[in-house]
Amino acid sequence: MSKPIHTVQVERLSHECRGIGKIDEKTTFIRGALPGEEVNCQIVKKHRQYLDACTTDVITAAPERTEPKCPHFLTCGGCSLQHILPEAQISFKQNILLEQLEHIGKTKPETILDPITGPHYAYRHKARLGARYVIKKEKMLVGFREVQGRYLADIDQCDILHPSVGYKLPDLADLIMKLTIPREIPQIEVAIGDTETALIFRHLEALTDEDLAFITAFGKEHNFQIYLQPGKPKTIHKIFPNDGNERLHYALPDFNLEFKFYPCDFTQVNPEINRKMVTRAIELLDVQKTDNVLDLFCGLGNFTLPIATKAKSVVGVEGSEEMVSRGKENALHNNINNASFYAQDLSADAFDSAWFDQPYDKLLIDPPRSGAQEIICALAPLRIPLIVYISCNPATLARDTEILTSQFGYKLKSAGILDMFPQTAHVESMAVFELV
Repeated sequence: MSKPIHTVQVERLSHECRGIGKIDEKTTFIRGALPGEEVNCQIVKKHRQYLDACTTDVITAAPERTEPKCPHFLTCGGCSLQHILPEAQISFKQNILLEQLEHIGKTKPETILDPITGPHYAYRHKARLGARYVIKKEKMLVGFREVQGRYLADIDQCDILHPSVGYKLPDLADLIMKLTIPREIPQIEVAIGDTETALIFRHLEALTDEDLAFITAFGKEHNFQIYLQPGKPKTIHKIFPNDGNERLHYALPDFNLEFKFYPCDFTQVNPEINRKMVTRAIELLDVQKTDNVLDLFCGLGNFTLPIATKAKSVVGVEGSEEMVSRGKENALHNNINNASFYAQDLSADAFDSAWFDQPYDKLLIDPPRSGAQEIICALAPLRIPLIVYISCNPATLARDTEILTSQFGYKLKSAGILDMFPQTAHVESMAVFELV
């Protein structure tokens, strides 16, 4: 039995960029709907306080609406905003940032930074693809989960993935079906550098020599580097090409830097936005040759090494020992000798750490989605004059903004968004704080 169709007037947009209306007086979040529209939709999930629904057709369209490029848009959960014009996506995301800063952070930036934008499609250089054989369809599926996240979506292409992989999902499915253990390949990790594409095949049972020959031939045919993962991440190893090189690379031309990274290392998914983001962050830090700079959650040195090209010294701190090693490796690769790296859990007490007990002129911080509440409170006594904060979650940025401005004497000088994930509701941003 098909689900009933409901006609809804969409009132506003949620922070996940879903339309909000009412069905039987119950608040309903509607995927694919925009404010001011009248749409038909079907309920996909019922909760005690609200409903989740999906647009089936649009009766009255908003001016921001556009035709999704991807034929799988309504079913695949890989992206959610293809029905919104790119410029409107930017506006929605900027509004979300400013609303969070005002309501949670209890402040407004003195200046709104111009948004950092880039390609709307084919931008994604990192992804985890699911793989599953569906008996009812007699078909191997490779791709992202459906909107509700329970099953894999039946898709034959992905327009936000880099084309080296995004248009080869059927080829990957065909390869897996040739193997002796097609149902024991649950995922394929994708990592793409400036000139290389690496695939990591997770396999739950041993591969035969014939399997290895198929996978190697596939890598050669499509110009993929091939890695296997039989167990935990430490078991990942390269099988093609057998050249002893297990690094990809990306460049930051504005700083004449090249970074080498392992396929499972954290790197930004959107290289063009990353290049622009790093350049703007260094400009906003106004790094001088006399500055000692602190870079927290530094990863493999994405900001640390560009800062080093401008500063007297820079200290990068990161929770992962492995990424600290990668940062040191990249400093050596780029002949950088004024950057130091330390491994430290930045959610814990950092007062006894060697890097902590020294003066800094500037701070750059790029925390995970949980934000940086613990470390900014610990750093407050250092009274670092200028902070540039890169955020992947406007809610935790707003929370930390309230702490910095109400407790520690900073003012929010500027803030703006980075469109790191076009066609999705992810809001990445940058904010500048100055000690009053």
